[in-house]
Amino acid sequence: MGVRSTDLRPTLAPLPDPKDVGRRPLRSVGRVDVSQVVPDPDQPRAEFSDDALDRLAASIRDHGQLAPIRVRWSAGLGKWVIIAGERRWRATRRAGLAAIDCVFVDGDLSRGELLSQQLIENLLREDLRPVEEARAFRELIALNGWTGKQLADALRVPPSKVSRTLALLDLPADLQKRVETGDLPARAAYEISKLTDDAQRRTLADAVQDRGLTVEDTRDAVSRRRGKSAPRTRGTRVSVSAPGGVRVVVSAGRTLSDAEIEAALRHAAEVIRSRTAPASTGD
Repeated sequence: MGVRSTDLRPTLAPLPDPKDVGRRPLRSVGRVDVSQVVPDPDQPRAEFSDDALDRLAASIRDHGQLAPIRVRWSAGLGKWVIIAGERRWRATRRAGLAAIDCVFVDGDLSRGELLSQQLIENLLREDLRPVEEARAFRELIALNGWTGKQLADALRVPPSKVSRTLALLDLPADLQKRVETGDLPARAAYEISKLTDDAQRRTLADAVQDRGLTVEDTRDAVSRRRGKSAPRTRGTRVSVSAPGGVRVVVSAGRTLSDAEIEAALRHAAEVIRSRTAPASTGD
């Protein structure tokens, strides 16, 4: 009595399904109600384009959320706080979805660690506006006691980018605003920041905006105002685009006439033909 005639233990397949090989469930990845997620008030990115958010919301409605956002738990707020992905969270809400895919980060992160992660996310996506980026750079340097070189190493960007970006914070607030709105290109603003007189800075910024001065024009104007003559290019340098993305350059240490440039190009063509022509073997 009590002995079953059949074995009720499940029969296991001899081999796993190929699609399951290497797959592991992760506790740190899942979905959460979108209302349980809030932005980080200290996120370096402060402004979002409505048009871009509308496009992303439409994409999420049509294709779903292609990448999870990263969040951390805040006991004080009783909510998940966004580390990276606020733009996707905003678009998910616009799309009218009830839940959002998340990577849940356990443990406490320092303000410097949070800012570094947010900066890296935004830099990789090129989402930060120039002055937002400059303020974040300045805060990271202050939080970590870094030099500009150490910040560049941590973010894997050239040191020159850090110095150019931070220079924007030397400009008066009204010129920084012009950079933020796109009326004053960041590269031109960096050249203008080399001037110490705010009146001169504003005059030159007006010229950039009204007359469409290029970065090179702006650099020359700054050099003149600083009492330095702009470097002059000596000699000849002619660049000609050819089919297939090829560029042919003629360069000389003296000024060449059009006839001399044409003769140089003809000579170069003859040299190349001689290299590619089959050698004569004779009888």
